[in-house]
Amino acid sequence: MEFEGVLLLIGLAAFVAGFVDAVVGGGGLVQIPALFTAFPTSSPAVLFGTNKIASIVGTSSAAIQYARRVAIPWRLATPGALCALVGAWFGARAVVWMPTEFMRPLVLLLLILVAIYTFARKDFGTGVSSTRQSGRDIAVTCAIAATIGFYDGFFGPGTGSFFIFLLVRFVALDFLHASATAKVLNVATNFAALAFFVGSVELLWQAGLLMAVCNLAGALIGSRMALKRGAAFVRKLFLLIVMTLIARMAYDWMRA
Repeated sequence: MEFEGVLLLIGLAAFVAGFVDAVVGGGGLVQIPALFTAFPTSSPAVLFGTNKIASIVGTSSAAIQYARRVAIPWRLATPGALCALVGAWFGARAVVWMPTEFMRPLVLLLLILVAIYTFARKDFGTGVSSTRQSGRDIAVTCAIAATIGFYDGFFGPGTGSFFIFLLVRFVALDFLHASATAKVLNVATNFAALAFFVGSVELLWQAGLLMAVCNLAGALIGSRMALKRGAAFVRKLFLLIVMTLIARMAYDWMRA
């Protein structure tokens, strides 16, 4: 692939990923395959780390946009972010010595269950968020953050979608507030994973910085659209992304 084609591919992929991530997560579905296509001789660790350069810019921008317009439940988000940070750090370390292939069938099954549950419950995540967060809610959020944080550092696809689904299901947030909280948690996971990769492998900084700019543009548009259209829109896009993730991962698994 010619150099101009590489730049176009990764730039467009990063823009789409930023838009999708800002609303419901799942941008890695677009961004990571684009990196593997553009740089086929680079190791997975290098490409995962380069992906985080772009992702942390987009998720940080989206988190700021949400914080300006939505009452983020910081009593949940702050300890959750700390737990996500720790989980993602250990997940990134696990990439070095543990094969990721065994994760595919498990993640595929979980995504199918998430889609079935969300389809079956038409009002799921479209009500009013709970404004009284108990100690139980904080503990559950921390458990979710640490577990999905590890997954994001180790493997990654669908991290934002898992955050949102679990926050809606177990912490009684609506889709819009869950998406906003998920962005805060995702900033922490991206930071921890990037910090580990920077110290462990040689990242593709030029590609990563180009993607960061494009990811930022997509995130700005995506977060503003989510804020304008509300929880019902986020729910619909959430289902679309989960179904796309299922199709993509099933295809990759059968081809492997």
